[in-house]
Amino acid sequence: MAAETDGNLNDGMLRKKSLRNEVYDLLHNRIVTGQIAPGEWLRQEELASQLGVSQTPVREALDLLVSNGLAERVPYRGVHVISLSHKEIVEAYAVRLALEVLIARLAAHNRTPAQLSSLQEMLAASEALTELDAMPRLRRLNKELHQQVALASGNALLVSLYEITSNKFPDWMLYETMFRRPEILRTTLDKEFHEHQALIEAIAQQKPEQAVQAAAHHIRELGDQLETFLGVSNALLEEAERQIAL
Repeated sequence: MAAETDGNLNDGMLRKKSLRNEVYDLLHNRIVTGQIAPGEWLRQEELASQLGVSQTPVREALDLLVSNGLAERVPYRGVHVISLSHKEIVEAYAVRLALEVLIARLAAHNRTPAQLSSLQEMLAASEALTELDAMPRLRRLNKELHQQVALASGNALLVSLYEITSNKFPDWMLYETMFRRPEILRTTLDKEFHEHQALIEAIAQQKPEQAVQAAAHHIRELGDQLETFLGVSNALLEEAERQIAL
């Protein structure tokens, strides 16, 4: 793995502020741009040496990659970038679709003013993140937005189930496609923003059925991207939807 610099870093040197996030963004960027391949091992000591930092922020950044679903920690071996089969992707898609719909319905009933304000702030912040070098921050923000919707459901068990499922969903692979095909970036992110906007508006207005429709539409759009960009079988995706009756 080469130690090339990234555009958001000065001469390849990490800023002192929030080193964990700096290392995370750098590694995230290398993963979604294909510089680090699925299955490749991320060696803590090697990365610390390359980046000129201690192993502590590297270890914390690797923990973030694992918790965000981009990497997997193997006991006694270390951390490597995940590699998902189409079957695993379809399974994650089906479960996420079912959970997102339930979460949206409950959030429309149970959200608090503080939770709604947080969602609206996240949505506003995401609108400005449209450039390639903003993708790590946008992905993290979008994940936090969906987690906040789950929290707004008021169901702690559902929140835990959703976190497990979202960590297995290969949205980072879709971001990788945007890096390879920047001509689709603006259009894709604009659609994503308006889908999030429709969901949050329904939750704000406490309209459960409208929230369900917005959530289902958003995840089905991601399903279309799984087919178009990752080559996942449309028949498998449709069968998954049929079996959960959505």
